[in-house]
Amino acid sequence: MDPGEPDAPVAGAATPVLALRQVSKSFGAVRALKGVSLELFAGEAHALAGENGAGKSTLVKTLSGVHRPDEGEVLVDGRPVEFTGPAAAQEAGVAVIYQEPTLFPDLSVAENIFMGRQPRASFGRIDRGAMRAEAAGLFTRLGVALDPARPARGLSIADQQLVEIAKALSRRARVLIMDEPTAALSGNEVARLFSVVRALTEHGCAVLFISHRLEEIFQLCRRVTTLRDGTWVASEPVAGLTADDLVRRMVGRDLDTLYPKRETTPGEVALTVGRLTREGVFTDVSFEVRRGEIVALAGLVGAGRSEVARAIFGVDRWDAGWVEVAGRRLTAGSPTAAMAAGLALVPEDRRQQGLVMDMSIERNIGLTGLSRLRRGPVISRAAERARARDWALRLRLKFVRLGDAVNVLSGGNQQKVVLAKWLATDPAVLIVDEPTRGIDIGTKAEVHRLLSELAGRGIAILMISSDLPEVLGMADRVLVMHEGRLAAEIPRERATEETVMSAATGAAA
Repeated sequence: MDPGEPDAPVAGAATPVLALRQVSKSFGAVRALKGVSLELFAGEAHALAGENGAGKSTLVKTLSGVHRPDEGEVLVDGRPVEFTGPAAAQEAGVAVIYQEPTLFPDLSVAENIFMGRQPRASFGRIDRGAMRAEAAGLFTRLGVALDPARPARGLSIADQQLVEIAKALSRRARVLIMDEPTAALSGNEVARLFSVVRALTEHGCAVLFISHRLEEIFQLCRRVTTLRDGTWVASEPVAGLTADDLVRRMVGRDLDTLYPKRETTPGEVALTVGRLTREGVFTDVSFEVRRGEIVALAGLVGAGRSEVARAIFGVDRWDAGWVEVAGRRLTAGSPTAAMAAGLALVPEDRRQQGLVMDMSIERNIGLTGLSRLRRGPVISRAAERARARDWALRLRLKFVRLGDAVNVLSGGNQQKVVLAKWLATDPAVLIVDEPTRGIDIGTKAEVHRLLSELAGRGIAILMISSDLPEVLGMADRVLVMHEGRLAAEIPRERATEETVMSAATGAAA
């Protein structure tokens, strides 16, 4: 296979709706794209795969008119075009559906769809009836039930994405680019989104689908293009590929295993949660985690998993029950007491809750240990830097300078900084909420390796994850929540997709 060009289309194949031909793009000394080619055909879902930093975001921004290529061409219906900005790309029929849409919360669904393009009645008045009818027709076309008259405020992320898709269709978009659309969705919401994508392709749309979840690529897409370090690796049919094949193309090597779970012998009880209750959120939650054990807290989105973790760590107060770390009972609603007892929490939202994005890497890592870094009345910069360098090496952090702001790092490396910040406290119990969400396959394997090593060193780990293969691959026991209650406790040898999902949906007693 020639590494510079995508597979030639079969004889008689249609002209691609949108294509890149030998596109390069640089930002200063960094070459984000190097001679990348891509073809998107009508009626086809095409996956874009690659690790963080592979060039996926730059490619999307080039297709959508945010960036202009330094070299190469963008083609629409086989003809070279020059997008002067996002509006020009939209005019050509290109729409981007982001992971977290931004709607006007106080406007209705229909008003959000037709913002600036509302149908008019006599005397220039907005024809709200026609607007709602057109919006309803778009949702019917997508095969979903969503009330055009309801306010956007309070819509789930999944429903907000549907509004954005309907908006794109109202502009007669022919190409939809979906950038990590399933990262914050539940299993049922992902299934609904996939049915919408299939409806779009059946109506002739071309879909570029970006996801770190390999199973989604195999389930939804016909072809896949893989990038690595800004270069094109392959464009090929999904049929005939295996997950190992795709991982090899993405990372340039074989991964020994994605789930390097070490067998450990659990020690004494490190964390005890007894009848923990927070009114209206979760009820009567009880479990234990032993030293050297990885316990997964599974369940559908909204089941109360993250809320239980926040209460254990003291971010939120509980109304009844108790939490003990190594037999030491904690004060409700006190993160300081939790940290002093040996608890650490890596939150789900690392950007908003885990890091100070404008602060340096070394300062972020040092935030949890300022008392240890103090030399008299001031913080020792040398001690802070030494601590950060030590953990950066241990976690294989990729960075230029420790003094750089953490916001310049990839998502996977930001997650490593959050882990370093808490591991530096030498915790007895580590709570990790969605530890690999939004990070690439290579870094995901590194995080799993790290969790396994920590358990091997005797740390008790409570892992919250919506990634079912991750739960099954890493957990010694699986605790399943359903509607705010613990529905099942499943040992590793009996944990399967069927037993976990049965408990998560309330089908199992």
